Amino acid sequence: MDFNDIESKEGVRLTWNVWQAEFACGGDQMCDPIAAFVTPAKKLPDMPVVPYEPVRCRSCAAVLNPFSRVDYVGKIWICPFCYQRNHFPPHYAGIQENNLPAELFQSYTTIEYQMPRSAVASTTPSYLLVVDVCLAEDDLAELKKALLQALSLLPENALVGLITFGTHVQVHELGFQECAKSYIFRGSKEVSAQQIADQLAVRPASMQQRGAGPVAKAPPAQGLGRFLVPLSECEFQLSSILEELQPDAFPALTEHRAARCTGAALQVAVGLLGAAAQGAAGRCLLFTGGPVTEGPGTIVAKELEEAVRQHKDISKEAAPFYKKAKKFYEGLSDELVKNGHVVDIFACALDQVGLAEMKVVVERTGGVAVLAEAYAHPVFKQSFARLVSREGEGALGVAARGTFEVFPSRDVKINGAIGPCAPLDKKNASVADTEVGWGGTSAWRMCGLDAASTVCVFLEVAQKESKDGVAQQQQQQQQFFLQFCTTRQLPSGDVRLRVTTLTRAWTDGSNTQHITAGFDQEAAAVVLARLATYKMEHEDEFDPMRWLDRKLINLSKRFGEFRKDDPQSFQLAPSMSIFPQFQFNLRRSQFIQVFNNSPDETAHCRMLLHRENVVNSLIMIQPMLLSYSFNGPPEPVLLDVQSIAADKILLLDSFFTVVIFHGTSVAQWRKANYHNQPEHAAFAQLLQGPHADAEGIIAERFPVPRLVDCDQHGSQARFLLTKLNPSATYNSNTHAGTDIIYTDDVSLQVFMDHLKKLAVQD
Repeated sequence: MDFNDIESKEGVRLTWNVWQAEFACGGDQMCDPIAAFVTPAKKLPDMPVVPYEPVRCRSCAAVLNPFSRVDYVGKIWICPFCYQRNHFPPHYAGIQENNLPAELFQSYTTIEYQMPRSAVASTTPSYLLVVDVCLAEDDLAELKKALLQALSLLPENALVGLITFGTHVQVHELGFQECAKSYIFRGSKEVSAQQIADQLAVRPASMQQRGAGPVAKAPPAQGLGRFLVPLSECEFQLSSILEELQPDAFPALTEHRAARCTGAALQVAVGLLGAAAQGAAGRCLLFTGGPVTEGPGTIVAKELEEAVRQHKDISKEAAPFYKKAKKFYEGLSDELVKNGHVVDIFACALDQVGLAEMKVVVERTGGVAVLAEAYAHPVFKQSFARLVSREGEGALGVAARGTFEVFPSRDVKINGAIGPCAPLDKKNASVADTEVGWGGTSAWRMCGLDAASTVCVFLEVAQKESKDGVAQQQQQQQQFFLQFCTTRQLPSGDVRLRVTTLTRAWTDGSNTQHITAGFDQEAAAVVLARLATYKMEHEDEFDPMRWLDRKLINLSKRFGEFRKDDPQSFQLAPSMSIFPQFQFNLRRSQFIQVFNNSPDETAHCRMLLHRENVVNSLIMIQPMLLSYSFNGPPEPVLLDVQSIAADKILLLDSFFTVVIFHGTSVAQWRKANYHNQPEHAAFAQLLQGPHADAEGIIAERFPVPRLVDCDQHGSQARFLLTKLNPSATYNSNTHAGTDIIYTDDVSLQVFMDHLKKLAVQD
């Protein structure tokens, strides 16, 4: 079963594609949870777009689909989810077996409907720039260059605003052309959304007057025309303010950090967007360069003698600001979700900025977070340019104000979801009692989503009163159905409803080969990664290593073939054979092992894991490794220390970083400039190969990964060595490769030996 081919048609991947009635809920009783990865805005080349609204079931509100039973004589269709009989609307009167609408074609399991534009108040996007001025002069200069360049990439009709912050928060009135005019909020004080609207005299009612043309005419005096102004009308004023930006007028005291009120600035931005861009797509772009030390959301005191919290401080509850700051940002996320607005964070600093506390604001609104060392770093420059340019062109499929809803068969329940979404309070008979992730609902808000935004939906088989009832139902119906409906607003202003309906098979469990053939080991590994990281953040006594090991052992016992107490006889089916290797790399990854990572770095990695599709997430868990040599074209090699050779170049793609690793001989030849000599043209071509492939990876990925160019035995070689299987270490009996890894971690072979021993035990 080719799961990638199925995903290219449906945009959905399931961990189990054949279900057994005895499958338990998505909790700890399952070998691997039943889950579906849904990418609602994935680009599907064969998907039809129809210019009319869908036909819905009058009982459960599911959409007419190819699996509906149709009575062409009586003009009636039966919903496969609730078995309700529905009459076709009058404009379907001509429906016949040879005259079907697109939604009834068996090949169109995924279809998009063009919804009326009147469903939203405005089609004009809003961008509110929130800029930190507590930066070094060179960093501030680079940030100003990037912001000025971004103005040329935004659409002309985009509404833009500017807030700067340091010790205080400064809201700039771009609609006042005579001179620079701004409103000041105290950085140490927390203000409500109503106070912000009153202070700025922003009236939400005026928002409805906004035009939707190419260059919308804003109201002349109040609200929108003052702080959020069409770019075509305020570009000169905004450029002048940005060019004249200076570092904060209140410099840091000796042995103190700068007074940075990031939380207060974000709160003012959320209040301004909520009042001035109500019912419209809006993004708040936060640029910060240090920790929050002032006002709400503070993560550390101003005194330098107080260190920024680390993982051990959080686990021991020795981080005095952590819980209060998280609660503050959770409140902001609720306000953002209610208004349908997005927050993006660009944190460029060597120190932590508080991303671990702000994570909920980005994740629940579907925003992005970019970490870099400085604003001059290519990671920031390229990522920011792609973010703002993709809005007008829609190159990455950016959409806004989305709603994601799930309709399952009667015998399937919804546990919850983990991903770039926030739960809506929509409970019905399909919602399970057991919650996993954001549960207790069948619908979620997706304020912002692009072509890679992926939601993981957890499901369970409904518990029946008797096994006879289950058997009887399976005899009547050997299939179950799932429908995923996503409404979103495109950058052009069009509103689309994407409907994906799929069916999978039931089995009685007597034939385990049937079940294992439908097991998607790649999706299963990513599900466990998402669920384990979610539990690490929300359960105090959770032990991820023991939990992952128990899942793997249970799966091996249930579906492995072996003779009792004979580890050498153990083997897994081909569809499960690589799953233990995925688990081995997951246990060693930065998602589970937080040592030597700051809370901000861990939060950044987990945010991307929770929003990317299966392929990208799998690269994070088990990076790809290519080898370049004179012997032939590039070839994939094992993620093992034995793949290192003196005369080869390795290219590692771990999603966050792209590493070009030169063997010792290749590095010496390069330093001797052999590649510049005509007789060594083959060597020059060998050096260019990995760089060209790395540039291709960087060009396609968002956020942009960091490029590391290193040599064997160099200091930056650690970026590769930490990802390799330590089959040869300092205490190994034999060193099969040319390099060794100084670690006490067990190798994949030792891990597999222990797994086999535990799996065959009674």
